[in-house]
Amino acid sequence: MRRVRKQKSILQDQERKQCYLCMLLEGDYREKIVEDHHIYFGNPNRQKSEIYGFKVNLCLRHHREGKEAVHNNIENDTILKKLCQQEYEKTHTREGFVRIIGRSYAGGGFKKP
Repeated sequence: MRRVRKQKSILQDQERKQCYLCMLLEGDYREKIVEDHHIYFGNPNRQKSEIYGFKVNLCLRHHREGKEAVHNNIENDTILKKLCQQEYEKTHTREGFVRIIGRSYAGGGFKKP
């Protein structure tokens, strides 16, 4: 099996242990316990998220525990997908994004923290 070359997140500096959604939705920039979230998950998109840097830090509440967690909340999940695509398209085409992920999530009025 070929080793995946991991890229840094295109949305945030993951060295700082801040939850991307806490910053975006609540203005909370404190460092806390976070987990690496692959924005486009499932096979093979998890691997593509590693290759292209489509990932962010999320606290447990926003990652997998409770009603605000991206794995339980379609709105929060969609926010991340749209923002990531918007960031990617600053230096690449939409067609290129669709070739990678298989669909477009474009639109929405969210701003990167």
